[in-house]
Amino acid sequence: MARFIIDGGHRLNGSIRVHGSKNAALPILAAVVMAQGETVIKDVPRLDDVFVMLEILRSLGAKVAFHKNEVVIDPTFIHTTDVPEDLMKLMRSSIFLMGPLLARFQSVKISKPGGCTIGSRPIDFHLKGLRMLGAEIIERHGYIECRAERLQGGSIFLDFPSVGATENLLMASVLAEGETLIGNAAREPEIRDLAAFLNQLGARIEGAGEDTIVVHGVPKLQSTEFRVQPDRIVAGTLLIASAMTRGHVEIQNVRPTDLTAVIMKLQETGVQVKPNHDILEVRSQGMLKAVERLQTSPFPGFPTDLQAPFMSLLTVAKGTSIISETIFEDRFKHVSELQRMGASIKVDLRTAFIRGIPELTGAAVEATDLRAGAALVIAGLGAEGRTILDHVYHIDRGYEAMELQLRSLGAKILRVQDSLERLEAQAE
Repeated sequence: MARFIIDGGHRLNGSIRVHGSKNAALPILAAVVMAQGETVIKDVPRLDDVFVMLEILRSLGAKVAFHKNEVVIDPTFIHTTDVPEDLMKLMRSSIFLMGPLLARFQSVKISKPGGCTIGSRPIDFHLKGLRMLGAEIIERHGYIECRAERLQGGSIFLDFPSVGATENLLMASVLAEGETLIGNAAREPEIRDLAAFLNQLGARIEGAGEDTIVVHGVPKLQSTEFRVQPDRIVAGTLLIASAMTRGHVEIQNVRPTDLTAVIMKLQETGVQVKPNHDILEVRSQGMLKAVERLQTSPFPGFPTDLQAPFMSLLTVAKGTSIISETIFEDRFKHVSELQRMGASIKVDLRTAFIRGIPELTGAAVEATDLRAGAALVIAGLGAEGRTILDHVYHIDRGYEAMELQLRSLGAKILRVQDSLERLEAQAE
């Protein structure tokens, strides 16, 4: 199993390009099953979750080619809508196939999805919305079966602005008969990207990125060529890593407006962030300052996916910072690992109190999920001495060759796949 060896204390400097968004690419790849003919998706990140999604599409009968960062998919030969259970368990985002497969092929069968264990993420909103579009849903023996001769447009109001439910219902309603209104919809940039893709296929969607989305159903969708938007979470991670090492980095291929909440919090710590079209320049000098309050919330608020990385930064900020996690109740698993590195953190239910210390120290730590892994990489980059980070397969689900990206900026980080006893000798 792969590990990272990180020798801290080296500033990040230079320029780097952000790859395409994982959270935008996955629903877009799922939506391709509704298209007619061959569709080309560009700037798709080479991530474990993407490989799982493509393998699922192949198992359904689609023709799939993935070269560099370009995916070509022809769904013409899909012959089954039963998503394999072993693949479904590997990735929660496989749930995105439910809406488009039901819309085009009138039926779908899935098992309950897997993914990171960061708290309860029920799919009730997905199922409730599909029922309101006329689907018959049967849940038994750990499987979910959905059927509908043709979905019917209707009004759906989400009890919570769930990103996944918004995307699934958006895809399902594209081929529904009549007009569908999705109220209290999530507003994340990835939803705008999915809607832009679907509209290029011939869908008629209005209001994506706002809290009410209107979809006018169409009988069929065509093929297209589309480029996935930049990954704002990767961009945010690089911003925070640069700040942690007191570096000076130019981050290219970003949408600064998608990171407004993160930029403002970084500036609150004393970090300089300068946007310039699709570039962010980050410079960190001197002592970092604590933030009075950081609370995760749906977009345009502070993203839950960057809560753990930002906590790593705050462990060395002067004063006491407070972080409240409002999205996932079990997203503080990284705290105990940061404490192994000397961090002073106390947790009370879904609120963490971080008292800054002068410097973290390297230690043997373990990634418990994707974003916790990124947080520990950042901690290791800024720590004194060596950090050995285990279970980095979590990180590979959301960051394309993270160690290579960081090394290009001057970080001392090495991926090894060897026994623990030989790690230090191999890193010398």
